[in-house]
This record gives sequence, structure tokens and C-alpha cells, in this order.
Amino acid sequence: MQLTHYNSRFNQQTFPITLICENVTNAANIGSLFRTADAFGIEKLILCGSPVPFGRKMAQTSRATEKYVNFEWNENAEEILVNFKSLGYQILALEITDNSTSLFSMELNADQPIVLLIGDENFGISEACLELSDRTIHIEMFGQNSSMNVVQATNIALYEITKQLRKIVL
Repeated sequence: MQLTHYNSRFNQQTFPITLICENVTNAANIGSLFRTADAFGIEKLILCGSPVPFGRKMAQTSRATEKYVNFEWNENAEEILVNFKSLGYQILALEITDNSTSLFSMELNADQPIVLLIGDENFGISEACLELSDRTIHIEMFGQNSSMNVVQATNIALYEITKQLRKIVL
């Protein structure tokens, strides 16, 4: 029998992860990021830059998760990153760069909470925010394309991060 939202029994868990989104502006992507934040049990979602396009499209995609995911909006991603760094968070930027590490070969430091930084749908993470990051990670891709949708990439990264954290905690 296929399970539904009403009869599936996943163990709820919160991970020490904050997802910071720098200039993600597409309403459907933002709605999907709320669902992703809920699905992976992250502590907080912070939307930075352009005002959040709350509306029908975002709400449809989020499936009401914006009502219970801990989130905030802040204009300045750099300021937020500096604050999290001062609190002892390790900042992981999800971006392909000349010195990024494959997500699948990355080993996490479980003693520090995590900020996963993602960027603009078209231009990625700004240089200023990349410089504030402790590590830049990328997803290995094997086809012709060198990028994927920001939400798809975030899902893959959070899957790997939470998988590693679960192994360390157990």
C-alpha cells in the first residue's frame, strides 16, 4: 500500500543547519526551498537580497510549509554570514569554482553547526559571500551541462550533509 502524508511515520529530526539563500528570487524556487527546509529538518531558512515574492505561486509550491518553517528575510547576505561565522558556524558555499571540492568527497566537521549558502538562479553566489565561506562545494555532474536548478542542487547537498550528520551522531 502506498503511504500518504497522513499514514507515513518518519522520525522528525532537526539538524544544526541554516540555509542561506542569496538573491534567490523565483517564487516557485522559494516555495520549493521551504519544502526542502522542512523535509531535511533544517533549523532555519534565511532569504537574503530581493524581497521575498510571497504570493499564490510561492504558496502553491511550498504546500503550506512557509507556515511552520523557521525563516527570516534579510537584505544583506554578507552581514548575515559574518554574524554566523562569529557564532562558530562552518559556512559551506554550494558553487562550482576553481577550488571547490566535490560534495561527495567532503567530510564534515560535526562539532560545528553548518550554514549552507546557495545563490542566485542565474549568477550564483557573489564573490563577497564566497570569500566569507569556509569551503566551497560542488556537485559532480557527468553530462554536457555544468549546472542545475538551485533547488535541485540544494536538495542533493542537504541529502549528503544530513546523511553524513546522521552517521556521525549514530
